Amino acid sequence: MENVDRFRKSNKYQQVKSILKSADYGLTEIVLDASLCGVPQKRKRFFCIGEKHGIDNNLQPYLTTNLSTKPTTIRDYLGNSLGIEYYYRHPRTYQRRAIFSIDEPSPTIRGVNRPIPKNYQLHSGDVAPITPNLRPLTTLERSYIQTFPKDFIFTGSKTDLEQMIGNAVPVKLAEYVAKSLILYICDRYI
Repeated sequence: MENVDRFRKSNKYQQVKSILKSADYGLTEIVLDASLCGVPQKRKRFFCIGEKHGIDNNLQPYLTTNLSTKPTTIRDYLGNSLGIEYYYRHPRTYQRRAIFSIDEPSPTIRGVNRPIPKNYQLHSGDVAPITPNLRPLTTLERSYIQTFPKDFIFTGSKTDLEQMIGNAVPVKLAEYVAKSLILYICDRYI
């Protein structure tokens, strides 16, 4: 199971966890930062992996052993293909920064994508000034940061696509978890 990292503290998750434990599942619970799993995005996701008759945290070493020691930046992943050095990402509140560099991981891709407001005031954390070239990432660029392949075909309205891309588990994060599980299965059962 996968969700936002604060989900693990919710009452609903505690109920699910209790059911799984009473059904004799060993649970490995971990929060992974996508930027350490090959995704150019600072996105923390909670995973709970159950194994019938398993031991709690049995998969932990498999999920941590191949984590990168350095976060993946947009430039690391996409090179200079975006044709920009800085971009605007609409903040949840104006107490947060909104201008980012491609030389850092993107903040979490959300289901909304807005233009720069005419009245936007620079935040102390913004890494560049507002210039005529500053822009938000396009829908497709945001899908690349979610590590969808460039030939992936999306269908639906722009609003649907933004929501779909923002809600997706980054492809490379899912791949990282899958490869970790394959290593565990091979060591354990083969």
